[in-house]
Amino acid sequence: MYSEEDFKTGKTLLIDKPLEWSSFQAVNKVKWALRKKFNLKKIKVGHAGTLDPLATGLLIICTGKFTKKIPELQGQVKTYTGTFTVGATTPSYDLETETDHSYPTEHLTEDLIHETTKRFIGDIEQVPPVFSAIKKDGKRLYEHARKGEKVEISSRIIHISEFEITKTDLPEISFRVVCSKGTYIRSLAHDFGKALQSGAHLSSLRRTGIGQYRVEDAISPEEFVSMLNTEK
Repeated sequence: MYSEEDFKTGKTLLIDKPLEWSSFQAVNKVKWALRKKFNLKKIKVGHAGTLDPLATGLLIICTGKFTKKIPELQGQVKTYTGTFTVGATTPSYDLETETDHSYPTEHLTEDLIHETTKRFIGDIEQVPPVFSAIKKDGKRLYEHARKGEKVEISSRIIHISEFEITKTDLPEISFRVVCSKGTYIRSLAHDFGKALQSGAHLSSLRRTGIGQYRVEDAISPEEFVSMLNTEK
C-alpha cells in the first residue's frame, strides 16, 4: 500500500500510545520500522505533542516532509478523558510520585463537584507541574525536581472550552476536557482539588482527540509495524 517515497514525501500517522511508553519510544518504534523496511539510513519522523508515559491515547506522528506540519498540529485543541483521585496530592500531580498530603473528602457532593468545574472554563492562569519537560536554566524542570531543587515556575494563560464530570465514584472523579495547547491536565487535577478543598491528583489520562483527529482512528505502534511488514 505505502512506498518508501510515500513516507519521505510525508505521512500523518495516528498512533494510540500505550501506557508506560514515552512519546519518544513511540516515534523511535515507527522510525526504526521504516528504516528497516525500506533499508534507509535516515528518515525524518517526529510527533506533534508529547504524552506523558502514564497517559495513553492519540499521538500524531509525522514522517518526511510532513514534519514541517508539526507546529500547526501542536496548536490544535486537545480532548482528554481520565480520572482525578481526590483526598490526596502528589509532588508530580499524578501517579509518578507517592502521596505527600491527605485531605478530607466528607464535604464533597455531586453538586459541589459539578459547580466547581465552572471556575475552570475559559481563559485561566495555570502553573505547569514542577515534574514537566519545560526548560528552566538550560535544564528540564523534572531534572531540578528530582534533585530536590526549588525553582520558580511562571504561570501561563491556557484556555479550557469544555470541562465536564462524566462520573463520580469517590475518591475517583471521571472527566472530559477540551483545551488549548500548553494545558497540563495534571495541573488542572491539582488546582481542581485545591478548589474543592479536598486535594487531588491525576490517576489516569487518555488523549482522545487533536483537532479533527480521533483516537478511534489510531493504531498501536506494534500494529503499525505489523501492517508495514505485511505489505508487499
